[in-house]
Amino acid sequence: MDNLHIVRAENLGNLTVSLTFSDNTTQTINVGDFIRRHPHPQYNKYLDPLKFGRFEIENGNIVWGKNWDLIFPIEQLHTGVLVS
Repeated sequence: MDNLHIVRAENLGNLTVSLTFSDNTTQTINVGDFIRRHPHPQYNKYLDPLKFGRFEIENGNIVWGKNWDLIFPIEQLHTGVLVS
């Protein structure tokens, strides 16, 4: 998966994003499910829909927070399965 990256991210509501990758595939992921299974003060704030919606695409990945408080491996995002 060399050079695989996210080219578009759309907030679908309910802590879910639709991601489009550089290989023209898409994946819909509920990030809220991951946060609820792995509670952590650094992540919990993104259960707030307003804070969740403030993600950015940086270096080809979707990130939350100025210091990348919440980020996932691109391979996991591509398969649609977030693991700890």
